[in-house]
Amino acid sequence: MASNRRHKYKYIYVKMSTLLFGIILANAMMVGVCEQSDMAERGLLNSTDPNILIHKNSVYRLINVSWTFEQAQRYCGGQSSELTTSGLKEDEDGAQQLLLKSKLTGPVWFQSSQNPKDLQVKKRRVLPGLSFKGKHGFARVNTSFPSLSEVSVCVRVQWDPEYENVSTVFSYAAPVLINEFQLRGQIQNSETHKKHKKPAEKVLLALLIQGQHHPYKAELPLDKNWHHVCVTWTKSHYESWAIYVDGKLGDSGNGKDKGTGTGKDNPRNIHPDGIFIVGQDQDSFGGTFTEPFMGNLTDLNIWGEALEIKQVQALESCSQLTNRMVIFRWEDGNLIVNRSVDNVSATLNCTETQKPVKIPKEQCKVFSTGPDDQDRYSTTPCTNKYPFICKTSKESYLKMKDIKESLKSSPSPFMKHLMEFGMSADDVFSDAVDGQSWTSVSHLLNVSEQAVGKEQKKLEGRDIISLMHVLSRAANLPSTDNQKYHDVERLGQSFINVADSLISQDNASTWDSIRGVVKGPMAVIKNVDIMVSNLNSLLMNDTDSLEIHSNNIKLQVQQKILSNGSGVSAFCGAAVGNRDCISVPELNNNGFNKVTLLNTWYNSVKCFSEIEQNSTLPPSASDSYLRTVLGSSIISSTVLKDGEKFSMPVQYTLQHQTSESTSERTVPFCVFWDFGSTSEEGRWSTDGCYFISSQNNLTSCYCNHTTNFAVLLQIYNVSRDPEDEMNLQILSLIGSGLSLCGLIFTFILFVAVGVPKSDRTTVHKNLIVALAASQFLLIFSDWAAKNKEACWLVTVLLHLFFLSSFCWMLVEGLLLWSKVVSVNISEERRMKLYYGLGWGLPVIIVAVTLAATFDHYKAENYCWLNIQNIHLTVIWAFAGPVLFVLSVNAVVLFRVVMVTVASAQRKAKMLTPSSDSKLHTLDLTWAATRPVLILLPVLGLTWVCGVLIHLSVVLAYLFTILNGFQGLYIFLVYAVCNSEVRNAIRRIQEKRKALSFTNCSQPTSFMPSQKSPSASWVHSLPTPSSPDCSEGSTPITTNSLIFKNERFKEDNAVSFSSKAENGNQVVQLTAFKPSDDCGPYLHWIWAEVGI
Repeated sequence: MASNRRHKYKYIYVKMSTLLFGIILANAMMVGVCEQSDMAERGLLNSTDPNILIHKNSVYRLINVSWTFEQAQRYCGGQSSELTTSGLKEDEDGAQQLLLKSKLTGPVWFQSSQNPKDLQVKKRRVLPGLSFKGKHGFARVNTSFPSLSEVSVCVRVQWDPEYENVSTVFSYAAPVLINEFQLRGQIQNSETHKKHKKPAEKVLLALLIQGQHHPYKAELPLDKNWHHVCVTWTKSHYESWAIYVDGKLGDSGNGKDKGTGTGKDNPRNIHPDGIFIVGQDQDSFGGTFTEPFMGNLTDLNIWGEALEIKQVQALESCSQLTNRMVIFRWEDGNLIVNRSVDNVSATLNCTETQKPVKIPKEQCKVFSTGPDDQDRYSTTPCTNKYPFICKTSKESYLKMKDIKESLKSSPSPFMKHLMEFGMSADDVFSDAVDGQSWTSVSHLLNVSEQAVGKEQKKLEGRDIISLMHVLSRAANLPSTDNQKYHDVERLGQSFINVADSLISQDNASTWDSIRGVVKGPMAVIKNVDIMVSNLNSLLMNDTDSLEIHSNNIKLQVQQKILSNGSGVSAFCGAAVGNRDCISVPELNNNGFNKVTLLNTWYNSVKCFSEIEQNSTLPPSASDSYLRTVLGSSIISSTVLKDGEKFSMPVQYTLQHQTSESTSERTVPFCVFWDFGSTSEEGRWSTDGCYFISSQNNLTSCYCNHTTNFAVLLQIYNVSRDPEDEMNLQILSLIGSGLSLCGLIFTFILFVAVGVPKSDRTTVHKNLIVALAASQFLLIFSDWAAKNKEACWLVTVLLHLFFLSSFCWMLVEGLLLWSKVVSVNISEERRMKLYYGLGWGLPVIIVAVTLAATFDHYKAENYCWLNIQNIHLTVIWAFAGPVLFVLSVNAVVLFRVVMVTVASAQRKAKMLTPSSDSKLHTLDLTWAATRPVLILLPVLGLTWVCGVLIHLSVVLAYLFTILNGFQGLYIFLVYAVCNSEVRNAIRRIQEKRKALSFTNCSQPTSFMPSQKSPSASWVHSLPTPSSPDCSEGSTPITTNSLIFKNERFKEDNAVSFSSKAENGNQVVQLTAFKPSDDCGPYLHWIWAEVGI
């Protein structure tokens, strides 16, 4: 026993030892691979080159050539890198190590920090706060309110995550209007969070302004932190409003955007003498509190003006606003607080931005090595010449290395063209700074221009990087005086042609693929600015004006001597009739004698992809906002005084695109490209630019500085007028109610009066049931929206019954088609197919849709399918089948119209004189129109208007009338005017009338034969005008007989009489003869359409 135990332990020991050995071996292999990979990366970056250093996630490269500060900054920018920055510990350590490695003590150029984040300091601030825990807690602002044309309210809140009902942060009520101004919020607890029992993540905020409730859109994080919320409103600028959360725009709108403002033509001020309540909604003036706020609140301030986003951001960082129209300040403590509200201390972590140390414009910073406790910075004139260090990201540096190697091993078509001219990848990517010569760089630029001209395909990403490197080298050529004017002009022309090829190609995706290596397409424009600024003295050596043209770029350099009264002519684009122009209107007011103007116009910049990523411009109405696009050319102006840039106000006018769709509108904005923004590439900004006017497709702007300008277009959905929306809603509700009643009455008539059973009436009944259920659910969907579970159920049932309605409309079309083309299928088999199609298929579609899209099946704000862009697959579970049904039924209707017109033509030839052409045309028109009018409601073709409702409000009304009153239309056409229903009612009336003649002579009747169910032989009954039979009435002595056939028309009647003549009995019969040449299948269509 002990021996077996020892063997068992030995086996386990051996097995565990083997497993442990395998783990150790695998770990060693992984460590070895990682070390080899790390060593390979270090070998790639930390080569023997003493001028390159990798430090953390950056690569530093020492340019050991003495240049001025501006030249150094331009060179680093051209290499898709940047000059090392003062105040950044990482840059200081990297520069220290690189200088020691290269055995250089300094000094080297450093640029001052331009990023506000580098100057931000975290500070704690403690404020008194209020804690609202009960449903009756509130606080009243104890101050008087004037009439306000503008207002801003800012507050910091901590939201209680346990309270999911609607909460009112504050409410302002006036004596004449209770709901004057409110901020409300509700926790968004999505279906996903409920399903997985996850806590909610955000609160949705909404404004209520002058009685109009705006949608819950602005998002507030639901956590334990304090969050800053600001709301602004102004009756000017189309009565605009905005909600800011933590210094960022959460939602906004204005009266110009229908549905986002209050919708009034003449906006008014906010009423004076109101009551401002914190933490409660007012259902009466100063009382009847409902919808309480649960959480903590502090730092409430009210201003009588609409704050701008910069001021909101300053408040969010705990800065104070001065010289503002303050109505209420939190620190004054002028509040009446309910006893159920507790006092708390609010600890805020504020981010304050320190003001940078100002350095004179002509002074720049240099960095030298030294001990940590010694100040290693000093200032020196920017015109002095020192070495410098360019910094780039490690990822970008590695990508550039890979591109160089790939162009050597597998050259692109463009590189092959360069090789034909004797160039190589090493020539293109040469990092030589001091070795740059006019001859070599000019030759490289010239052959690059020719290679681009030869290349017919789109440039690859590595080709763009190659050309950007060539442009950077050419832009930074030394402006020595010994260059010939012809060579300088030729270099400028080649430069513009290559730049044109880069920005005019529609290759936004290619630029996106090299983002991080090259700073976007605006880097091309920046290189053009550098080139013309650097070489303008050579270009203007023998002339006062120079223009360089390409297909899409126009460059103009002018030297102006400003004498009294002499103005500067505007610079305009190159195209004939082009109205893109820019001017410097205040040039004469600065005491200049001579200036140089550098103007550039870029006609087509197609390579921008997502403007939103490169813009600080917020949408003015987020619920109808679609996208932002570059809508114009780009135009720039630079003023040089004594060779130095001088910023001055400019005025420019640009043509821009106009929306061709009537469902969209565009709003132009005046912008400039800010190369110095915190974004790595730069971005479009509106700072200092102001809108002047816009007419048709022409917008004029004013900016208080010189740079590159454009017009951005924000595109919005065109929403209907609120009055139209209300009218359509009321009309739809009325139509649905009448339709529901009409459908119910129609079904009752079909069942109660004994309409003969047939496949056609069965299909009608099922369609009526499906439509009635849909209309009933539609009427009560608004009520169900208040309850999430009920709304979810109504959405599923609406989807099911609307789909079923359309499937039965498809069955109507298929049944009609089977009669037209004489499809021989037994009625029993046909009805099984129809039931499967009418009820089974909708159930399958709804079940599959629910299984695939359960978490986002229903829209959040109403009881219908989700139609958000990211969930478009849900709505197609309804729209797809509907479009299919409409397509099939349109073909069926066309076929029926052709058959009825052909039948009418044959009848007209037999019965209408040939001379009566006008009557013949009228008959044909009615023959084509009547089936359309009768079959439209059951084939569902009125829903075609739904595809076009965005084009016009008239179509929206037409769609609502046609489909809202569909049930009423079915009742009138298929019950009131249906011959089968009328005949069934007439038979009931005749039976009742016959029973009332029990004491009269019994009429002789002949039962109809089975072959002709609609024919009957009867004695002629008394006419409606005859008196009812009674005991004293005279017996009927007439022996005339009538043959009735409901399917025959009176036009083809044949009569026989039965009367006493010379003692002989004569019989008169009346019959109707069908048209023999129409075929038997037309009888069903005639019965359906009443021909």
